[in-house]
Amino acid sequence: MDILKDHINLFALGAALVILVLTLSMASSLFKAMRERTSSGDLYNNGHQYDGIAEFLNNIPSGWLVSFLAIIVWGLWYIFLGYPVFNYSQIGEYNKEVTQYNHNFENKWKNLSQKDLEQMGQGIFLVQCSQCHGLEATGLDNTARNLVSWGKEEGIEEIIKQGSVGLGYQAMEMPPIEMSAEDAKAVASYVMAEISTLKRTKNPQLVKTGEGIFQNMCASCHGADGKGQGGMAADLTHYGTQEFLKEILEKGKKGHIGEMPSFAYRHFNDIQVRALMGFIQSLQGEEE
Repeated sequence: MDILKDHINLFALGAALVILVLTLSMASSLFKAMRERTSSGDLYNNGHQYDGIAEFLNNIPSGWLVSFLAIIVWGLWYIFLGYPVFNYSQIGEYNKEVTQYNHNFENKWKNLSQKDLEQMGQGIFLVQCSQCHGLEATGLDNTARNLVSWGKEEGIEEIIKQGSVGLGYQAMEMPPIEMSAEDAKAVASYVMAEISTLKRTKNPQLVKTGEGIFQNMCASCHGADGKGQGGMAADLTHYGTQEFLKEILEKGKKGHIGEMPSFAYRHFNDIQVRALMGFIQSLQGEEE
């Protein structure tokens, strides 16, 4: 039989037989003692007696003690030298295969053009994300986040207006902020141009104005540098970046309209994340 050719299976089968024999032997011995032996021996002279019931002055049976110590030794061997650590693992093999696949994938597609990256990202989006965010990434009437504005200046303006519940694994909830649409646009321009590592904005003329508003109204939580003061608020230096998207894919995200689960089980590699980010950044909303 093939099952007997595996030394791990043989070991498990042998251990099961030994346990079965020992169990039957011990049970037989106990049943025999129950039938034949009578109470005898010295009692503890400590007054612990009640209704004719007292404690015998007997030592722990040597067989029990030896068995207890042998099980401890066997358990330590099994944990550190036996099957769990140094033998075959399906999970370990799967992780190695995923690592090798991602390595080969990145080497094959590392020189893609921006257009090809966006097309790859669109394919990933349609398979993995469109069920919730919609085929056009608009969020299916608020069943999920509208990604047309996510990671862009418009997304910051929406957060200022609507507030945020945080990422779910860091930062506290941010309430809506009373601010004019023009001031919100200026803050968004400043964040994208000076704080986010993207360092770009569609409204460079508003950056200086936005800096003043940010320092007066936002820095108390996000910090003057926008890094979130150790988790008190979101770190805005990563907003709209590939690193920000990767973190959300791995950890999930809470929102006002629901919760996005973690996609860590998908094992997205860096090129896939970059492609998905490229597709999201390429999305364009309707012209005002």
